[in-house]
Amino acid sequence: MINHQPEPDCGMLYIISAPSGAGKTSLVKALLEEMDFIEVSVSHTTRAKRPGEREGIDYHFVDQDTFKKMVSEDQFLEHAKVFGNFYGTSKEHIKDKLQEGIDIILEIDWQGAQQVRKQFTDCTTVFILPPSREELRTRLQGRGQDSEEIIERRMNEATEQVSHYKEFEYLIINDQFAHALGELKVLIHAFRLRQTQQCHRHQALIESLLN
Repeated sequence: MINHQPEPDCGMLYIISAPSGAGKTSLVKALLEEMDFIEVSVSHTTRAKRPGEREGIDYHFVDQDTFKKMVSEDQFLEHAKVFGNFYGTSKEHIKDKLQEGIDIILEIDWQGAQQVRKQFTDCTTVFILPPSREELRTRLQGRGQDSEEIIERRMNEATEQVSHYKEFEYLIINDQFAHALGELKVLIHAFRLRQTQQCHRHQALIESLLN
């Protein structure tokens, strides 16, 4: 196991979690449209592709045998079973991106967050909450992708997911989308202003001022 402590020229690793329907994916998508220095990690999954999803863009879609083989070869930084499907984050992909100085977002659940924190001690963790259970149900129904049975299962699972909110450093309530997005942007910008990050980006300027 590697307790990763980023060098000054490494990107930042962000873990963003939320119960299904809280708006996590929409917030991250909007964030990426405004920031060109940050990327979202594309996970591997065994679930079926949904309408409009693209291979290598939304997920890497694999069968269960392939996924289990990757687990046995220790290729995942984290992996978990969610609603009967497997999800995992490529260890090599994350390492390469961070070394390039690119900030990376992991959209994973609390189980995956626990696994990642054991290896990346300097990651930043954010939990997205819906404004109410009623609104969460409305959003799940509004997607039009799941049956009532699946929606009910997701509602029950949401309670378990939310119970782990204390394991995360930051909480954002996604009531008004624009406001929640603004809070997430402020958080990202603040971490990019840390002294170690700024010293690398502006090394020439600092050296000129000292000389």
